[in-house]
Order: sequence, then structure tokens, then C-alpha cells
Amino acid sequence: MLVLFESASGYYIFKVNDEGKLSKAENLYKEFKNAKKATKLLSFEHSQKFKDATDALTSTTALIEGKVSKRLKKFLTKKIVPQYPDETLAVSDAKLAGAIKEKFNISCVTNNVVQELMTCIRSQMPNLVADWSEEEEAAMQLGLSHGLGRYKLKFSPDKVDTMIIQAVSLLDDIDKELNNYIMKGKEWYGWHFPELSKIVTDNIAYIKTVLAVGMRTNVVNTDLSEILPEEIEAQVKEIAEVSMGTEIADEDLENIEALCKNAMELHEYRAQLFEYLKNRMMAIAPNLTILVGELVGARMISHAGSLLNLAKHPASTVQILGAEKALFRALKTKHDTPKYGLIYHAQLISQSNIKFKGKMSRMLAAKAALATRVDALGEDSTHELGVQNRAKLESRLKNLEEGGVKQISGMGKQMSKMGKFENKSKIITYKDAADTTATFTNKRKTFDDSKEVKEEPEDIKPEHIETPEHSAKKKKNKKDKKEKIVVEE
Repeated sequence: MLVLFESASGYYIFKVNDEGKLSKAENLYKEFKNAKKATKLLSFEHSQKFKDATDALTSTTALIEGKVSKRLKKFLTKKIVPQYPDETLAVSDAKLAGAIKEKFNISCVTNNVVQELMTCIRSQMPNLVADWSEEEEAAMQLGLSHGLGRYKLKFSPDKVDTMIIQAVSLLDDIDKELNNYIMKGKEWYGWHFPELSKIVTDNIAYIKTVLAVGMRTNVVNTDLSEILPEEIEAQVKEIAEVSMGTEIADEDLENIEALCKNAMELHEYRAQLFEYLKNRMMAIAPNLTILVGELVGARMISHAGSLLNLAKHPASTVQILGAEKALFRALKTKHDTPKYGLIYHAQLISQSNIKFKGKMSRMLAAKAALATRVDALGEDSTHELGVQNRAKLESRLKNLEEGGVKQISGMGKQMSKMGKFENKSKIITYKDAADTTATFTNKRKTFDDSKEVKEEPEDIKPEHIETPEHSAKKKKNKKDKKEKIVVEE
């Protein structure tokens, strides 16, 4: 049986002289206690060293992936297959053994005994190989480790997504823990100065005030201008003189201050973690971050599992992401489905009017789904798309809140159809001149008359409303005039 041993300097082939001693892995180390026993059990056959660090890096990368490198393929083709056609080859990696068996039709074996044998060979390499150099091997190992670390370790986006998921999960846990600390601190210090929590409503300002003041009696001589506004500071000093709180011991105050210090440290770490999360989100998903914010975007990625999984979701799923229970409950009970999930906490939705929140969530989800696909699958890591879409959404929100009509996209004819129609009503008044019964005839000049006859001016004709009787009479007069002209001729 042959043994294929891989090292940082190259490949080595050993031959097992007594295969019976490989029956038990737990007793194999006894055969390598000294160089004499090791050389008796194994005999060195061939070696194939790497040319340089690049060759070693390429071959080692192939070994990690369970593939046969060009160097190993050449070594097996020239040295092993022709000389040892019927020998079994012991290989440490199972994937590599399968690849060698498939390409070269060599019988390969890999088990616990082979793994133990590799460990024993490594301990006796200077005695098994004549030209073995420990200094050269150490230098090759160092160069190979640096090469693997710099160039050949694959960058996985899922690992980056995992860091974001862990960060946002830790941020939520810190918020809960910080609220518990502040609540307990207010409850504990409230026995001594209960009015302070009603005057100072900000939690961090409350903690800083407790650390700066200590006992209630020190409020008068303490400068709180850097912590509180001037009006609130004066109110605190005024209420401290007439407070209804009980006296506490110095030991109680020490424990309260220790709790407040822990809360302040947790708050500072929370700010640092949020800044880290903000930077990571802008580097990985800049367009999504600009649309929905760092925290909401990180929570959406965490809920989907990764940025790539979020990019696969349609806009309707992005809109209700995080409200799955409410959706299925509504479908089961045949009620209205939810309009938003995690996206509800985005700034564009929270600042909009109540009646426009559903519409804004739908529009924002559509833009966020497009931005996520660009961030996950796009080659350029720019945020131009997010800035443009956010400007459009803000303009649309402003238009909705002002009550403007939605502009229809189109040119020319469609824009002309949007013109306002104005109905101008005309008032028709009855004219008294229509009541006359006088008839007016137009005197026309004939060929026999030598004198000119002046016609009646037309402007004195009375205007009247057209009626069926009048139109019939008018037609009759025209007919009589035509007959008169014919007779005269």
C-alpha cells in the first residue's frame, strides 16, 4: 500500500512494508517511537516539490476544495500510475480520494488508521526523507498561510449579513436591558427623591443627574447646567428643598450609583454599536439604507435571513415583512389584511398622515424591493438610486398632503385632456319687440324703374324669437316674392 502525504513544500509518496501493523489505529504510534521503527515500517519512494509560493498556493487551494491540482495530476501520471498499477493509495481527505479514484482509476482508502498514520509520518519526516529541511518547511508554511489568508479565502456575502443580523439582535437586547436598568434606577432612587423622575423625563439625563447629585441635599450646590436646561435645573433645585422622599444610607447610594454607571456604559456601547451598524449598512446596502433607514433595513435583512433572500421577495412581501401572524390571522378570519410590517417604522411612513400611511407603505415597499435587488446583485455600490427614489417619494407625500391631483404621465394629448371645463351659462331674456304684428317688405330695384328706391334700413327690423308659425310665414313670403319677379319679367 502507498501513502500520499501533503505538506507545505510538496507531495511525498511512502510505501508501507508491513500492512499488518496498520490493523489498530490506537497502537500505531508505538511503531513511530524512534527513527529505526519508522523507517522499517515505511520506505520513502518519490517526492514532488512545489516550484514557488504561487504553485504551493494553487495546489493547496485545490486540496482544500477536494480537487486534483495540475501539480498532483502530473505527479501521479508520471510516477505512480505506471510504476504501481495495482497498489492501493492511502489519502487523508475523502473528497480528494474520490477525485483521484475517478480520474486515475486508482483504488484509494481513507479511514481512522490513515489519519493516525499521517500524524505519525509528520512527527518523523526528518528521519523518513533524506533531503528534508525543517527551515524550508517552516518558511513555506508561513508563506502559504499568508497567501491563503490574503487571496484564496472566499468572501461570502452571507457572512457579512450574519454580522449585521448579530449586530441588530444585540442592539435590541441592549435596548431592553438598558430600559430595565433605568427603570430599576428610577424606582430605587425614587425612594429618596421621587419628584426628580417627573421633572427630568429623559432617561440618560436622569442617570447623569443622579451621578452628579448623589444625595438630595447636594442639589443646591451642584452645577447641572451641562446636563439640564436652565429652567429645569432651577425647578429641580426648588423641588429638592421640599421633597417628600425618605433618607437613604451611603451604602444604598453606592449601589444606586453603581447601577447608574453600568447603565451609562451600556448606553455608550449602544451608541458605538449603532455607529458600527450604520457604517456596515451603508457599505452593504446603501440604497436600502437611504430609503428605510439603518435600523429598519437591518431588521428586514435579519428577518429575511440575508440580503440576497430579501432581494428575492416581491414588493408585496417586503411591505408586510414582520406581520406574517397578522396576515394569516386575517386570511383565516376573513378580515382586512395588514398594510405594513417592519417598514412601518421607516421615517417616510411615520411622518405621513394616518390616511396616507397605507399608500406610502405600498410605494416605499416597491422602491425598497428595487433598491435591495440593486444592492444585492448590482456591480456598483452607489446610492444614487436610493437618493432619487427617496426624493420621488417625498415629493409624492407632499403632493398627497397638500391635496393635489395626481399627475398623469403622458405628453400632448393626455395633458390637453386634463384641462378644466368651464360651463358658462347664457341667460336669454324675452324682448318686447317680438310682440309687434307689422310686416316689413324689402323694396328691390327692378329693370323698368328709372328711379332709385331707397331700401328700409335693416337695423330697425325687430328681433324676435323663432317660432314654427313665423318660419312658415317667412317661407310663404319668399315664395310670393319669387312669383312676383317672374311675372314682372
